[in-house]
Amino acid sequence: MTVTATSVDESDQLEPQSAPASRWAARLRRLVPAAAAALSGVLLYVSFPPRTLWWLALPAFAVFGWVLRGRGWKAAFGLGYLFGLGFLLPLLVWTGVEVGPVPWIALVAVEAVFVALVGVGVAAVSKLPGSPVWAAAVWIAGEAARARAPFNGFPWGKIAFGQADGVFLPLAAVGGTPVLGFAVVLCGFGLYEIVRLVVERRGTGAVRRPAAAVALLSVALPVVGALAARTLVSDKAEDGTVTVAAIQGNVPRAGLEFNAQRRAVLDYHARETERLAAEVKAGKIAKPDIVLWPENSSDVDPFTDADAAVIIEQAAKAIDAPISVGGVVDRDGKLYNEQILWDPVKGPTDTYDKRQIQPFGEYLPLRSLVGAINKNWTSMVRQDFSRGTKPGVFQMANAKVGLVTCYEAAFDWAVRSEVTDGAQLISVPSNNATFDRSEMTYQQLAMSRVRAVEHSRTVTVPVTSGVSAIIMPDGKITQRTGMFVADSLVQKVPLRSTQTPATRLGILPEMALVLVAAGGLGWAIGAGVRGRRG
Repeated sequence: MTVTATSVDESDQLEPQSAPASRWAARLRRLVPAAAAALSGVLLYVSFPPRTLWWLALPAFAVFGWVLRGRGWKAAFGLGYLFGLGFLLPLLVWTGVEVGPVPWIALVAVEAVFVALVGVGVAAVSKLPGSPVWAAAVWIAGEAARARAPFNGFPWGKIAFGQADGVFLPLAAVGGTPVLGFAVVLCGFGLYEIVRLVVERRGTGAVRRPAAAVALLSVALPVVGALAARTLVSDKAEDGTVTVAAIQGNVPRAGLEFNAQRRAVLDYHARETERLAAEVKAGKIAKPDIVLWPENSSDVDPFTDADAAVIIEQAAKAIDAPISVGGVVDRDGKLYNEQILWDPVKGPTDTYDKRQIQPFGEYLPLRSLVGAINKNWTSMVRQDFSRGTKPGVFQMANAKVGLVTCYEAAFDWAVRSEVTDGAQLISVPSNNATFDRSEMTYQQLAMSRVRAVEHSRTVTVPVTSGVSAIIMPDGKITQRTGMFVADSLVQKVPLRSTQTPATRLGILPEMALVLVAAGGLGWAIGAGVRGRRG
């Protein structure tokens, strides 16, 4: 009896202690999907430049597929939002370099909503036959929405832009960034499906052959397709060559007031061009046929400031080549971010006005609301820039040069329009000085590499403060500068006129994938309704 009583007492004492432990264990189990979603988002960020770990996108989407499978819409929204935060918070930290953390966090908070909605869609299609295909299409549909709204969209962070060093890159020539991104995401979700089926087989001893076939094809087809697409990638000249010079004049770091800063930047670029001209005259460097200056290389309007016009003219005459000058021009009371074609004999002969201007950088949406929150932000954008309306292709020497100004490189339509308008070479003049030494410049450089393959064109990237680069049509960087140094790049590059399937198809591949996503979501919703009725 004594032993029995002791056993009962011990049992009574253990129960209250084990109950809290089990509750903690349950809470931890609930936290695992949330932690996995956030960490897989961070893993996706790590796959982006300046790192060359492009392949980490595959396990990132595999884990994302695992946490979303079979979830209700509320849980899927929350998990998708955590994935978006894990990805976008570190990816876009550069947006707060100049203006502080509030705009950065606000931007991420809004952009992560799109990822959260994608999470709901992925969860909805996660149990359909062929789920990796539907889920990958849903992701691309989310990217398509993010590239268009709000404020004309923000495509930064497209999966394709993290694949400049990856095996999937040739697919950009097949169907642009949507097809390239779809292949990567499909491969990631397919990888999860393979793991899930292997685990399921170990538990039941059976495997569903159609599901296994879809899972294997989801991984194999993107790789095979990328290898086959390499035939579309070439750096051979079709229309001769041109010797191009990309000028990086650098910027003053501190100590000058606003107008003096602008004049100093112009002086620096003129000085670097004249230094290059001296080296050409001495026979040290080949003479360039065309010269490309960055965005904002002359924020002093050369059409209204005689001194600025003289400085540019002297530089053009010294190098004896046409220069594409990045200027800020006031025309009829409207500001334009403009590229000006400056001939050494004729002076300014053509212009291109930036069409995709940057919200909160070049114009201020919701100005009164933003001013009520912080007047300093409105003072940073005193006057909104106006948009250009036409593509910009300059005839420079024997080359047709398409202009894609900085932020425009993130938008599919802005780059394609220059190529369909006849560009044989693309220039992406940029001004990244505001973002200091952040990852922004490397992320943008990767975009230009993807665009080179997408349209099979040489891409030059002249930047005020670096990194400037020359990129071959196969996406390889042949020359690049450091950051915050004065430098110039001179190289003979191929001119090409062949249009890739991606150039010819334009928006059609993206539309097709959006329709696939809509079909999968419609199927899932219909199946859910029929299940509830049953």
